[in-house]
Amino acid sequence: MNATDTFKAEAQARAAAIEDAVNSDFVGALLDITYDTSVDSTDEEVHGRIATYLFDAALPGYGGWRWAVTVAKVDDQSETTVCDVVLLPGSDSLLAPEWVAYKDRVLPGDLGVGDILPTSADDERLIPGFNALPGDEELDANQLNELGLGRARVLSIVGRDLASKRWYEGDRGPHAPIAQQAPKPCHSCGFFIPIAGSLRSAFGVCANLLSPEDARVVSVDHGCGAHSEAMVITD
Repeated sequence: MNATDTFKAEAQARAAAIEDAVNSDFVGALLDITYDTSVDSTDEEVHGRIATYLFDAALPGYGGWRWAVTVAKVDDQSETTVCDVVLLPGSDSLLAPEWVAYKDRVLPGDLGVGDILPTSADDERLIPGFNALPGDEELDANQLNELGLGRARVLSIVGRDLASKRWYEGDRGPHAPIAQQAPKPCHSCGFFIPIAGSLRSAFGVCANLLSPEDARVVSVDHGCGAHSEAMVITD
């Protein structure tokens, strides 16, 4: 501890910390006293009004933390008053990880039966349904715009691009090992069902129960060994 107890309030500050901690064992040694810039802690005269007493926090799980007790004193004649008692981390304290909003920490596969995952109103992947491409909704422009039919929100250009990139660069795109060894691409397979809408030219769904991609979205240039036209050549 570098500063002297100009306010002569260590005992008062410790008592306040113990009251907050409930147990005197949780308040350790006095580590330091800090003053506002107008306090001269090298003489007996009080030039400032605020001092903070730092005590070691001997709390389980709070290694390196300190009890910070703020004390006020108006002038030399006034009594000291405890203003606040808080726990503060030190430079080597054990801290909890930075809080991350649920929407940023949920991963694919986290959603289980009965779970609800709200989508934020400003999700950039979605736009109001009246802005949908008619081909995506399979409704003509008059039905979408005048009758208000279709879904409340649909994929935006951003959402469509993100999905396309994720699918194309994933395990069911053309660069997957199984596609590299396939005899022919999916678009020429009888089990390939093109999807509707604006992504029709790039993706479809596999309908071959013997394929590892059955019921999954695959790119037109993906492929596997269960292609409908794969032939076994025998002598």
